[in-house]
Amino acid sequence: MEWANAIGAWSLESWSGLESPFDNDIHRVRNQEGAMDVAASVRDWIDGSEKMKSPRTHVQDPYSFRCIPQVHGASFDVFIEARDLFENEINAVTDNPLVFPDEDKVVSGGNFHGQPLALTLDRLTLAVHEIASISERRVFKLMSGTRNLPAFLAKNPGLNSGLMIVQYTAASLVSLNKQLTTPSSADNADSSNGQEDHVSMGANAALKLWQVIEQAEQVLAIEALCAAQASDLGQLAGLGKMSPKLQKLQDAFRAEIPFLEEDAYMSPFIESAHDFISLNSPVELSLCH
Repeated sequence: MEWANAIGAWSLESWSGLESPFDNDIHRVRNQEGAMDVAASVRDWIDGSEKMKSPRTHVQDPYSFRCIPQVHGASFDVFIEARDLFENEINAVTDNPLVFPDEDKVVSGGNFHGQPLALTLDRLTLAVHEIASISERRVFKLMSGTRNLPAFLAKNPGLNSGLMIVQYTAASLVSLNKQLTTPSSADNADSSNGQEDHVSMGANAALKLWQVIEQAEQVLAIEALCAAQASDLGQLAGLGKMSPKLQKLQDAFRAEIPFLEEDAYMSPFIESAHDFISLNSPVELSLCH
């Protein structure tokens, strides 16, 4: 979530988004903890940004920018609930039968059933997917040739295609993730001659979650690639200085992934961006001198 919020703020600033949707009072009156935390995180990332204070001609941003706290926050709440359930399960007794020596009894039961985990894993899959889904929408907007940015974030639009193709990749990954959000726990297969007639399919849910996480990270990496390109183009156009924290993120990113001057094979750029967010903490990078 640290990276999702940081990259969302990065895109917000680079696309000349509005600061008002992150006002604490908006989120205080709804009182959703995740949304309040995300709004505070974005405010922290854009604090001190000259670009965020520059004049605006638009009244509202699209949902993918305006509703970052509500969408990221809802997923964050699911992550917290899942952590609590998993911690409880790790410290629980899930064997069968169970031996209670103090009561001098052995009891057969169903504590082995993975339904609590399966349902939670399915919810996690959907929550992670939504982070990638809204991220891809921001990528699309960054490519749109609006807000004083060139189409497809090309330095020389018309002559070059810029980052156009990476949005294709992001859209493809999100589409695949949509298919993987079908809940495994809704499935069932009878076995053991009808004795095991309802199973959780929790292992399948875990495997799908792992795949969705991997692909969501790729989408966030693509958004980071686009936000960095848009930030550089904004600087070249004299649209105002970045916030101190986002500038440090930009500098660290550019130390490993260069500005795209002209059309290039994009797979290495995406892989490098993915490595960057996988191996680094945005908060730690923002504190570097």
